[in-house]
Amino acid sequence: MKDQLKTLVVIPAYNEALNIEKTITDLQTNAPQVDYVVINDGSKDNTLEVLEKNGYNYINGFLNQGLFGAVQTGFKYAYEKGYDIAIQFDGDGQHSAAYIQDLVDEIEKGSNIVIGSRFVSEKKPWTARMAGSRLIAAAIKLVTGKTVLDPTSGFRAYDKACIKEYAFDSNMPPEPDTLVYMYRKKKKIKEVQVQMSEREFGESYLNLPNTVKYMTRMLVSILLIQPFRKV
Repeated sequence: MKDQLKTLVVIPAYNEALNIEKTITDLQTNAPQVDYVVINDGSKDNTLEVLEKNGYNYINGFLNQGLFGAVQTGFKYAYEKGYDIAIQFDGDGQHSAAYIQDLVDEIEKGSNIVIGSRFVSEKKPWTARMAGSRLIAAAIKLVTGKTVLDPTSGFRAYDKACIKEYAFDSNMPPEPDTLVYMYRKKKKIKEVQVQMSEREFGESYLNLPNTVKYMTRMLVSILLIQPFRKV
């Protein structure tokens, strides 16, 4: 039997003191075969104290870099430590570690990026909340001809080559727009069905003004920037 690829779960955490213990317990219970690192992204609450108290593996950021900076820090760690797979995994308890092996399996079968999707076998609801996801999916389809059912999912696995690219390219945030660029580079992107939970504690940064800004940035990038980047 072949050895499983060495896998690291990268957990960006900003003000997740009330959620991070549940997240790590989930990992240790449902995916004990993988390693993890929490990136404390300049939290203003007592996230750092919780990490220290429990002896969790973490990197402490003194300044809030945002999602891109936190995930890139984790990917640099994965690259330097020689991991074969890096998995982006939210620190707020919305993702379930029970599905990590499904993502790993698809990387082992030859995919370069695997997205944990809510909508492979389940229908995407027609709600205002999903309007942004539909717009982004439509934009990706327009410029690549590829269908991504859950482009805004932050539950993703990346192979070794992608780890290096996302770790060291300042134009590679782990967002839907860079999927366009990866398609243009002939990367194989796969979606697998997962279930996600609602955040129990704290607030998402995606309030209405931030959602509008996010959508505008993603659509401009997908339609006007990513199609023209040099590959």
